[in-house]
Amino acid sequence: MKVLIAEDDFLSRKLMNRFLTDLGEVDIAINGKEAIAAVEMAIADNQPYGLICLDIMMPEVDGLHALKRIRQLEAQHGFTPENRAKVIMTSALSDKDSVVAAARASCDAYIIKPITRSRLFDELNKFGIGHDIP
Repeated sequence: MKVLIAEDDFLSRKLMNRFLTDLGEVDIAINGKEAIAAVEMAIADNQPYGLICLDIMMPEVDGLHALKRIRQLEAQHGFTPENRAKVIMTSALSDKDSVVAAARASCDAYIIKPITRSRLFDELNKFGIGHDIP
């Protein structure tokens, strides 16, 4: 599986990369603008992401705007909700408005930081991803 981590904090990127590396190829973006470009490139190469982890608060383009654009790109290329990337929003924001905004932007899961491996894999297992990774 091809994975994209979009996170502006170095330590968070490193930790997420360590958690997800056993799933397959992991790419890193440091903001929403890079995440959108990575998704465009992956779709153009006919190697779309199966999983995208997006931080909400990032410079240049935040995670919510990036997610909306990613979903537009997927729709333009014929992806359906069943075959598009699973997107997990990550954030320190736990307020109801942030969670609802992420859901409206079509995320598949929302994890409040700090992110633990067990919490991340609990969400991935709901999608049938990572259940065979120790």
